[in-house]
Amino acid sequence: MIGIRQRLRGTMAVLGLFALAACSATYQNHGYIPPEEDLQQLVVGVDTRATVDDVIGPPSTSGVLEQGDYYYVRSRIREYGMYRPEVIERQVLAISFDEADTIANIERFGLEDGVIVPLSRRVTDSSVVDNNFLRQLLGNIGNIDPGQIFN
Repeated sequence: MIGIRQRLRGTMAVLGLFALAACSATYQNHGYIPPEEDLQQLVVGVDTRATVDDVIGPPSTSGVLEQGDYYYVRSRIREYGMYRPEVIERQVLAISFDEADTIANIERFGLEDGVIVPLSRRVTDSSVVDNNFLRQLLGNIGNIDPGQIFN
């Protein structure tokens, strides 16, 4: 009888430790920001886009145009139990270029500098809205022309 109680206590202790470990926060890091010592090698008004590519590498995100500005983005996200993931840190490094393709400005932005940008979604209406596969299949039964089958 005493052995069963000790096993039950041990099992409950292990289950309690698992429950505590499951509720601990996990962190995910996304993106890349070059280190400050690499950025010190770049001179505004002197270095070009090619120099930036050589010193700190091309970014994963650039401006909309072919020769757009460079944007380096790094985020740290905390996930805690059943709660929605939360961005706790975000840094954006923006390197802009002028017409001569030399560095015009180097700026850093953090999460505290952020401004919520409303995104609009422009979608062309589709003719298959609210039609599932079966409805589309059965809807074509009346559209069959027997004369086209034998030609």
